[in-house]
Amino acid sequence: MTGAQRRQQLLDVARELFGRRGFEATSIEEIAAHAEVSKPVVYEHFGGKEGLYAVVVDREMQRLLGRFTSALSDPGHPRELLQRAALVLLEYIESDTDGFLVLTRDAPVTSGVGSYPSLIGEVARKVEHILGDHFGARGYDRRLAALYSQALVGMVALVGQWWLDTRSPDKRDVAAHLVNLAYNGLSHLDDRPGLVEGPSGS
Repeated sequence: MTGAQRRQQLLDVARELFGRRGFEATSIEEIAAHAEVSKPVVYEHFGGKEGLYAVVVDREMQRLLGRFTSALSDPGHPRELLQRAALVLLEYIESDTDGFLVLTRDAPVTSGVGSYPSLIGEVARKVEHILGDHFGARGYDRRLAALYSQALVGMVALVGQWWLDTRSPDKRDVAAHLVNLAYNGLSHLDDRPGLVEGPSGS
């Protein structure tokens, strides 16, 4: 096995173990044993468990972000773009469960690696540009696109984490309901929303 092949093997093994057991519960010894190598081989490639974890997380972030970028790069109706984004995340959860679990677990405080919230932030920034154009065309304040993009992407992400455990209803039904709530809400936005005051004024 070449050095590159060994590195890839260690990343694949670590991805599965970190996803299944989490960072703290996974040891270098366990990773080495599953890869059928000695501990020094792991240290040689990654410098330790945190270094290995950082590469695994970065690889997963790039993989998922690449899928979002591809899905949102082609022009389309805002409803269609929202549907694509929802399906990208649900399909990733379904086909790359270990990777999603790695991204949604808390990173060690000292690792300095990216996290699921930072990935979601990247996706939200891409959606912000799309919403900004949509807002501008409809006469809304484009500056509010950042707020709405965070809300929309956050909603899809949180539902995705819930769906990871339930796997019901079908992912296409989940995506359809997300789009129904998000898009039908967006299509009837008030341009100057305010809170409804109760009898006490609160």
